[in-house]
Amino acid sequence: MPTTQLVILSRESGREGELAPIGDRADLIRQLQDRNTGPERDGDDVLYGPGIEIQLPPHEDPIRQMILLITDEDIAWTVILRLARELKWKISDPYSGRELKP
Repeated sequence: MPTTQLVILSRESGREGELAPIGDRADLIRQLQDRNTGPERDGDDVLYGPGIEIQLPPHEDPIRQMILLITDEDIAWTVILRLARELKWKISDPYSGRELKP
């Protein structure tokens, strides 16, 4: 089964020509760990959660975009919608151009 790849962005508008920051790296990792999503080891750039993987850009702080991989379609969408709503994310499908802003 192919993995679905999406992009996580801030709902806020950035300065012209720039993406708005989603958040500081440490704060973002802490917020996600509080929601059952985190790295296998401290310092890793891949965070694992129920049905999803979130890839952080290496050495970027603040974080401006992340890659979201759906690894289990049956449970991922509930998790994605909750995270996007609580953390004020915009989820973008780079292939279709559709955006989700719960």
